[in-house]
Amino acid sequence: MITTLRLPFRLLTIARVLRRHDALSAAEALGVYPTVVALLRRLGGRSREGRPGQKLADALAELGPSFIKFGQFLATRADLVGEQMALDLSNLQDRLPPFDFKDAKATIESELGRPLDQLFTQFDKQPISAASIAQVHFALTREEDPDTPPREVAVKVLRPGIEAAFERDMQLFYYLAYLVERTQPRLRRFKPVEVVRLFETTVQTEMDLRMEAAAASELGEHFQDDPDYHVPEVDWERTARRVVTQTRLSGIRLDDREALLAAGHDLREILRKSSAIFFNQVFRDGFFHGDQHPGNMFVLPDGSIGAVDFGVMGRLDHRTRTFLADMLLATLARDYERLAAVQVEAGYLPAGQPMDLYAQALRAVCEPIFGRPLARISFARLLGQLFRLTESFNLSVQPQLVLLQKNMLMAEGVSRRLDPDLNIWVLAEPLITEWMRQYRGPQARAREVSLSLLQGLERLPATLDHMESIIRQASEGGLRLHPETIAAFAEVRRQAATTRRAYLLALVALLIALGAVFL
Repeated sequence: MITTLRLPFRLLTIARVLRRHDALSAAEALGVYPTVVALLRRLGGRSREGRPGQKLADALAELGPSFIKFGQFLATRADLVGEQMALDLSNLQDRLPPFDFKDAKATIESELGRPLDQLFTQFDKQPISAASIAQVHFALTREEDPDTPPREVAVKVLRPGIEAAFERDMQLFYYLAYLVERTQPRLRRFKPVEVVRLFETTVQTEMDLRMEAAAASELGEHFQDDPDYHVPEVDWERTARRVVTQTRLSGIRLDDREALLAAGHDLREILRKSSAIFFNQVFRDGFFHGDQHPGNMFVLPDGSIGAVDFGVMGRLDHRTRTFLADMLLATLARDYERLAAVQVEAGYLPAGQPMDLYAQALRAVCEPIFGRPLARISFARLLGQLFRLTESFNLSVQPQLVLLQKNMLMAEGVSRRLDPDLNIWVLAEPLITEWMRQYRGPQARAREVSLSLLQGLERLPATLDHMESIIRQASEGGLRLHPETIAAFAEVRRQAATTRRAYLLALVALLIALGAVFL
């Protein structure tokens, strides 16, 4: 835990920065320590124009790398800070002065075990970008075969001492999270300590550049046959924990409308490709770019889309994807009772909550949306409004779903800058229809039932063996059980055997039914 001596000075520094940027208004908006915040505001500090989230972003940028990353992390948690503040924090500029070339060179040579000039024929001393955790240099590789031409690459290098700096600030974050949990009952449902622990895991993953390389490699494999999406290839020979090397991508920022038009690109076609890429990442693969924004997405000369920076990735298991699909179907059908039931099945609505009242709240959120023209409907904002019901009904929201909503919001923003009359999700309708047919149609549900039966059959032998072992131990005196209990075990075993026969009969009947459907 952070040292008692250093804590007051660090907290005083933070309070001064927050007050200077008038960022205490963000704490007021969140309702965190209202008495303390009111006292600090009375002590001085000029009022500034802007929304609370904008002021908080400015303050976090001044406080340094750990706070910048924490602000970006909060930008993915609209359920904690609200949609508008999350949107403001997503614009937090992760730009710091570059560190010296000699430190980058020392890190590369130490991590890769070879002199820089043996790895690269050319290495730009001035980085192309510098952020809180790392900076990126362009370079040309030196190939072992002299007849092989050098390859253009981008080399990402961690900042010197960044791990130790984050470790110090993480102690402070944990201290504050424990304090909030103990003294702010209203905020306990947000699980501050768990939030900080998730943030720590996220940052530790980002600071191991091998993990970023692995994410890029996995994403690249998913799209290896897709000519519309390019992920830089990882140069594993020049990659280690603090260095990652990838092929260099050059293109036009995805949101630069004028440049795209000047280059002769079809904006509608670009948006079609973008929507397909997003849909395939989320629903087809369940593995999506968690920090997708115009700064790390480019339109390449051939009209395809390239992406970089894979430090933050999101995953959705098949069960979550099917629940999302069912929620979408229920929402589009305006069947709010079904929408509430789906969320209960998914475990989002705690037991004991009135489902009919929750369905009514869903109707209040969704119905105003459907009265708007299709081009003006924001499905990301709809998802965000559903998250805002969490406080009233004490819902638990998966962080990955909030990360998904944040990326949907970003995608809609880019889409409207390129073509304000187009809804990006309409372009993905053929993919959505096919996915629904494949995974949520009658045939898919029949497959799910058959799989459930097979899994039940697979578990039965182990269950019966376990019961037999318990009964044997009991009969041999290894366990002291009442005779009636032993008789009950025997009865359970008899019933299990009957159940197994019933499973087999049901499976045979199902196979016959499936044969009638598919053949």
